[in-house]
Amino acid sequence: MTAPNERIVEAFNEDVLSNEGYLYTTNANLSSRLANRRLTEVALHAANFRGARVLDIGCGDGSYTFDLYDEGSPASMTGIDPASNAIEIARSRTGARSIVFSSENAERLNCEDQSFDLAHLRGVLHHMDKPAVAVAESLRVAKTVVIIEPNGYNPVLKLIEKISPYHRRHGERSFSSRTIDRWIRDGGGTVVARQWAGLVPFFCPDWMARTLKVLEPLIERVPLVNLLSCAVYVVTATRVSP
Repeated sequence: MTAPNERIVEAFNEDVLSNEGYLYTTNANLSSRLANRRLTEVALHAANFRGARVLDIGCGDGSYTFDLYDEGSPASMTGIDPASNAIEIARSRTGARSIVFSSENAERLNCEDQSFDLAHLRGVLHHMDKPAVAVAESLRVAKTVVIIEPNGYNPVLKLIEKISPYHRRHGERSFSSRTIDRWIRDGGGTVVARQWAGLVPFFCPDWMARTLKVLEPLIERVPLVNLLSCAVYVVTATRVSP
């Protein structure tokens, strides 16, 4: 019998065959482009990529990895993802960038301790069987870890996860910030910065995307409102020295 995680990987591999990339990165609609742009902005704000050795965990088809490389100016990047079809697409689009892509399981990283300066996990933990293990592994191999996950306090997001065929097929689920922070502590890390960000859903009409994008800066700044309304939780953590 196929394990839940393997079924999700198969779904993403099928997406690549159908779209030559993921649905929300290749030929993406306006809302997906706006949502992705905001996530890249908050990732670059959450940590210093310049001159760093970066591990992009759950890199998918490489679209986010390329954005971070082009705008963040790291020394090098390694992108890993269990979806082999996505890795092939990423490799074909790398060009002259100093990026290595490989198909690998984030719950068992084939890396030495502290072999990276920065690990980036964007929208990947909620697809895993053992997300807490992946967080601990990221803290083992990198000095600083940036995690971007769907906001588990957003009631609209919780509803979408239950009724959307896409979300159900791809195992979409969201965690509270408290849960993610606990995984960081249990993995030997400490939270150094956090924020709630983004307001535009990946798949919504253009008129709604434009309206929400205008409201986004205000919503992100208002306490409690951002907790209940923003799309993602962004947390930066470092490993606690033994």
